[in-house]
Amino acid sequence: MLREVTATRYIEPLRSGGSVPGVFEADDLGTYVVKFTGSAQGRKALVAEVIVGELARALGLRFPELVLVRFDPAVADDEPHQEVRDLHAASAGLNLGLDHLPGARDFTPEIAAEFPVDPLEAGRIVWLDAFTANVDRTVHSSNLMIWPTLGIAPPRLWLIDHGAALVFHHRWDTSAPDRAYDVRHHALGHYGPDVRAADAELAPRVTEELLRTVVAEVPDAWLTGFPTPDAAREAYVGYLLARVAVSAAWLPTDFPSREERAAEEAQRADRTRRGRPTWLKRVPDLHGAPPVENDGTVHLR
Repeated sequence: MLREVTATRYIEPLRSGGSVPGVFEADDLGTYVVKFTGSAQGRKALVAEVIVGELARALGLRFPELVLVRFDPAVADDEPHQEVRDLHAASAGLNLGLDHLPGARDFTPEIAAEFPVDPLEAGRIVWLDAFTANVDRTVHSSNLMIWPTLGIAPPRLWLIDHGAALVFHHRWDTSAPDRAYDVRHHALGHYGPDVRAADAELAPRVTEELLRTVVAEVPDAWLTGFPTPDAAREAYVGYLLARVAVSAAWLPTDFPSREERAAEEAQRADRTRRGRPTWLKRVPDLHGAPPVENDGTVHLR
């Protein structure tokens, strides 16, 4: 079962995502990124975090340890922003913590252009995302970290943030286990992911026993929408077993090249630009050249 710790010191909020998790020190002297039950994403996001994160670890992918964090909002009384304070107040009790990776860097497109990723490792990650219907590992939001970065060991890819996975649990009655997975914008799509090798390696390891072990890690209070928590667990196990059995139906194989993705991004940017009001088209690009002054007249370019 997941270890339980108690938050003892508030370090800072993280505003990079919509859920506004916080960094806390706990009574085991560990530091954790805490995701709250009171966030807008709801408790199903935490269910997805536990199931997919523990699956990733069981399958040999690098994912930080998860813990259950007992949280008293009084620990964060010095937080100055009211919206964060409201989130804390709505999250008293048991929350989810992710082991903090000090010095880790986001796997951004700039870093990705220079960072080698083995096709089999890319294939394993893409396979996990396709299996668990994770819609949030894109070139725009990779939810991948590179760690460590201090020369102690070679930097490696680490997975984080699976709250947007398991999309089927938002509408159980309309999600078929053989539903295809869209990989057009996956963060690792241009590394030539060897998803067939990953499927041959990983699919046989996703057994009923493993799924029951992983789903058992989810606290009862987070399992909603069913008569009992055990009924919810049966639903998750049954769906994921059915999905892994038909991996040939959803296994992604048609990955766009880097050039194809760049062309698609350019087309999208052009459509967005052409759709802007005339007055807005004259606003300078804040990341480009500044206005140019000439004979007292300011020209926007």
